Amino acid sequence: MKRLGIIMHGITGRMGLNQHLIRSIVAIRSEGGVLLSNGDRVMPDPILVGRNGGRLEELAKTYGLERWTTDLDEALANPEDKIFFDAATTQMRTTLLSRALDAGKHVYCEKPISDDLDAAVALARKAKASGLKNGVVQDKLFLPGLRKLAMLRDSGFFGKILSVRGEFGYWVFEGDWQAAQRPSWNYRKADGGGIILDMLCHWRYVLDNLFGEVKSVSCLGATHIPERVDEKGRRYAADADDAAYATFELDGGVIAHINSSWTVRVRRDDLVTFQVDGTHGSAVAGLTKCWTQHRVNTPKPVWNPDQPQTIDFYKTWDEVPDNQVYDNGFKVQWEMFLRHVLEDAPWRFTLDEGAKGVQLATLGLQSWAERRWLDVKPLEI
Repeated sequence: MKRLGIIMHGITGRMGLNQHLIRSIVAIRSEGGVLLSNGDRVMPDPILVGRNGGRLEELAKTYGLERWTTDLDEALANPEDKIFFDAATTQMRTTLLSRALDAGKHVYCEKPISDDLDAAVALARKAKASGLKNGVVQDKLFLPGLRKLAMLRDSGFFGKILSVRGEFGYWVFEGDWQAAQRPSWNYRKADGGGIILDMLCHWRYVLDNLFGEVKSVSCLGATHIPERVDEKGRRYAADADDAAYATFELDGGVIAHINSSWTVRVRRDDLVTFQVDGTHGSAVAGLTKCWTQHRVNTPKPVWNPDQPQTIDFYKTWDEVPDNQVYDNGFKVQWEMFLRHVLEDAPWRFTLDEGAKGVQLATLGLQSWAERRWLDVKPLEI
């Protein structure tokens, strides 16, 4: 058993704690470490880093970890810790990752990698020039529902893919009569909030990897709820966009449209769904489940507004079975990155991909401001 030291910064937040610490690193440790191709096992040994020492100590005790610190400089100076991971605020990320690269650490992080495209590109260039391993979380590619879509695509089920329609979001309570489910900073521009910056980074890697590279974008944002109440019961101006309605042209002529909203009430199969329509068949996928309809099983409805609909359209779709066990997507990608660091296993989710996500978000905001289509040009990294 070999040890691998990992500096984990920003794990007291919801995503950092639940997905990266508990369901990834702690889960990997409980399974006996990461298995390498030569049969060796490597045990992640995280040190938790943040500002709240009491909270870090509590988490370390709860999950059987020995190390925590509020001194980031000290953590970065330890040559025994080879990887730096960040899941803190977007506005701090480029500075933190740059410091970690200067300290000779491999870097892995949440997205967006920046709220500024120039800074994102500069960071990706620095990582590439350093020769250090680097990566960005692309978690939705590892969702069971989207993995089933990839399987259908690879099998030729769709024929020629024509269009993709995505619906993401749910109602985030305003915080007055019922507590909000998301932190208040999400709705303040000055704190890096806004759903376009948050979600178009996701949609870039989903569209690029599953359906075709994004070639152009038209995006309309909105701030539907102008005032909210924060965690301390104080009212504040919610000036960041809380909804985005975006259309994308993809390579191969595929048209994609994705609605992203924190001001929508859900009446669909899941909090996110993607419908893919092709010449031979269609599919609808959520986080875990996926349903298909082949052209030979497609019903033939006739438009008649004078009579109630007689077809139960939900019953005309067949569910894709779970023919394999799908592990937690964040954990799967952590294992891939650790193997990439340890034995140079294949890896394509570098900071270059993170910069592409920031590029699409930036173009989405520009499209909204200028009310026009914009081309997505290749980044020079």
